Amino acid sequence: MKITKIETFIVPPRWCFVKIETDEGIVGWGEPVVEGRAHTVAAAVDELSDYLLGKDPRNIEDHWQVMYRAGFYRGGPISMSAIAGVDQALWDIKGKFHGVPVHTLLGGQVRDRIKVYSWIGGDRPSDVANNARAVVERGFKAVKMNGSEELQIIDTFDKVQGVINNVAAVREAVGPNVGIGVDFHGRVHKPMAKVLAKELDPFKLMFIEEPVLSENVEALRDIVNQTSTPIALGERLYSRWDFKHILAGGYVDIIQPDASHAGGITECRKIASMAEAYDVALALHCPLGPIALATCLQIDAVSYNAFIQEQSLGIHYNQGNDLLDYIRNPEVFKYEDGFVSIPQGPGLGIDVNEDKVREMAKIGHRWRNPVWRHADGSVAEW
Repeated sequence: MKITKIETFIVPPRWCFVKIETDEGIVGWGEPVVEGRAHTVAAAVDELSDYLLGKDPRNIEDHWQVMYRAGFYRGGPISMSAIAGVDQALWDIKGKFHGVPVHTLLGGQVRDRIKVYSWIGGDRPSDVANNARAVVERGFKAVKMNGSEELQIIDTFDKVQGVINNVAAVREAVGPNVGIGVDFHGRVHKPMAKVLAKELDPFKLMFIEEPVLSENVEALRDIVNQTSTPIALGERLYSRWDFKHILAGGYVDIIQPDASHAGGITECRKIASMAEAYDVALALHCPLGPIALATCLQIDAVSYNAFIQEQSLGIHYNQGNDLLDYIRNPEVFKYEDGFVSIPQGPGLGIDVNEDKVREMAKIGHRWRNPVWRHADGSVAEW
């Protein structure tokens, strides 16, 4: 079997899909994207095609190593996201070739389903309490909210009180037994993160996410000592080498690699295994599309330390097009009692609606994240 064609599609709301065709008629799909840089990643996939065309798609590990190592310059969000989407598509092809789900090829599933959480807002004034209540009424047992607006490196306590008020309102709305993740989104610097982590302890959170940027990992030493709440990060780390120092340093309790950013199934499986050796939990990052979610569920199926999965159904980014719009078998993502089932179809287990993809690719997107500024005019972390 040989790869004959590689094609990318920029589709709304902010996604990029890749289709890999073979001379035996088996097609694989992947989702290579960096939010806000979709066209750049698509260009990187096009560059990778120079090597991949004519190759046997089943030799996934070798292709991964070549894509990563043979470019000389390696790592980072663009390169690793391009590799990720290609890797997903190759696993999709291999699973379809053998007529089994990808998780069967990875050793077989250790779970039938996994808990999911839903995003409820919180980074700009909004009714997060009612949002949380509505999500729980739909059956979710966990929610995630953005904890704060922009914060200066040293800021005033009214900003801290605003975070506390929002989290308190959500906890009151959902009761004591619903998991709450509070995402600082890397907006908070070490001095304020120490304060916030300590102040949020009474709310018994499921985790605090990205209390500081991953590049400031040494700051986590102080933050971990201020709180008993589990610390999570990893959406802006792109390889097992990026995670190596985080895990060895004992800085986190939960890692959150993104299977569309961190090298795909091949690499994220290795990152998950590394974390398991350090008794660190896995909660794959996935505010993206259906191919990315199907990919994550394949990894969750075989990762003992996976405990919850992010998903984007109804997220505010998905205006006009949502998670289920690009697949013909939306029932594969069966949400029930706060869990989603592991797909059992061949490959990634989803049937991509290619006609819909091609139609929406004519529209495309130029999604960009907002640019925030502090009161003094300096740019703020978003």
